[in-house]
Amino acid sequence: MSSNPYDADRPLMLRCACGADHPPSQHASTEEASRGFIEASLVKALFPQEPLRRAFMKAVGANTARAAIASLLPLSALEAIAQEKKPLEKKDLKLGFIAITCATPLIMADPLGFYKKEGLNVQLNKTAGWALIRDKMINKEHDASHFLSPMPLAISMGLGSTQTPMRVATIQNVNGQAITLAAKHKERRDPKGWKGFKFAVPFEYSMHNFLLRYYLAEHGINPDTDVQIRVTPPPEMVANLRAGNIDGFLGPDPFNQRAVYDEVGFIHLLSKEIWDGHPCCAFGVSEAFIQQNPNTFAALYRSVLTAARMARDPANRELIAKVISPTAYLNQPETVVAQVLTGKFADGLGGVKNVPARADFDPVPWQSMAVWMLTQMKRWGYVKGDVDYRQIAEQVFLLTDARKFMGELGQRAPAASAGYPKFKVMGREFDPAKADEYAKSFAISRSAA
Repeated sequence: MSSNPYDADRPLMLRCACGADHPPSQHASTEEASRGFIEASLVKALFPQEPLRRAFMKAVGANTARAAIASLLPLSALEAIAQEKKPLEKKDLKLGFIAITCATPLIMADPLGFYKKEGLNVQLNKTAGWALIRDKMINKEHDASHFLSPMPLAISMGLGSTQTPMRVATIQNVNGQAITLAAKHKERRDPKGWKGFKFAVPFEYSMHNFLLRYYLAEHGINPDTDVQIRVTPPPEMVANLRAGNIDGFLGPDPFNQRAVYDEVGFIHLLSKEIWDGHPCCAFGVSEAFIQQNPNTFAALYRSVLTAARMARDPANRELIAKVISPTAYLNQPETVVAQVLTGKFADGLGGVKNVPARADFDPVPWQSMAVWMLTQMKRWGYVKGDVDYRQIAEQVFLLTDARKFMGELGQRAPAASAGYPKFKVMGREFDPAKADEYAKSFAISRSAA
């Protein structure tokens, strides 16, 4: 563990072997208090009403409850957090989020007490749409935010907004999206027959927009001339599908599953079938926030990484669905959220699928992901002229920070030389070292029109 520069300002005392500022004799009580705090937070999240909470504890007993919780919540991950924490510059924070499962780590860190464990008092602000998320971050109304992964790239480049340096600390989720079509189109599954369709995506600078455009173009449909693509806030997608205003959407969950649940649509294709392991949403802050609040930023980073580690374990998914479904967070039926997170779901076509990797929560902000997003911005005319792909990717996607904090938490961190892995999109390999060549290689693109 690295030494703490603030130690010199503290009174000299015998430090416990665990590294915390208490005598060895207090170690057990301090550790137990920390564990007890997390356990109590989890019970409160599962049973927000006190009578139910009391009934649960009375029915199973404290020891049984503790054992059950320990089997679900990786407390060892929390105990691995570095105890030598520097003073926080700012403890009261406002975090913006959209009520979708992509924000699972950021959301669950609140009811499960991960922010409080780091000394943070976080207010999660449910926000209506992505343009508002962008504006609140630029105007410093939010300290940090749930972002669509391409948004910090676009904001940092001044695309569609005032140029403001934004940074991606972690990827919030991978996969977890779908193309959902209206129920009336069950016999029109071939994309080649979708000319004239109206689609919704949550934002222009979104993986949803880029993946939908990629998928359509690969089937010979020009997304700029053969169909209409409308920006629609995620919570309004199902209502627009029901009303017939759109024929389908490539959107975030739980709204794909909610369309099935409400019997107004079916899942045509999971986004993992386009690119397995693709990023979707991110957790990010402004560069100014990092510079002004480095210790607070580190505490936020640890909180979200701890939540992501728990979310990655499929054994925890049903529990997490219960924690994030309530009104304050997703405001969705628990069964809908559980179908998304567990990957056991009805497809709206009469089938039940089992796709464990339908949604996952790998937090690593791979810089090759950023480069791919930039190639699609170039392809579809969102950015003009030459693009310094590596420079922008490395400025915005904080892989070095992720490596540092994941290592401190005992999590498997990416190697120093592993920032640019290759991957396949619809069977075609993407080599980030040949980004400009890739961007210009497509038969259908706005620049080729």
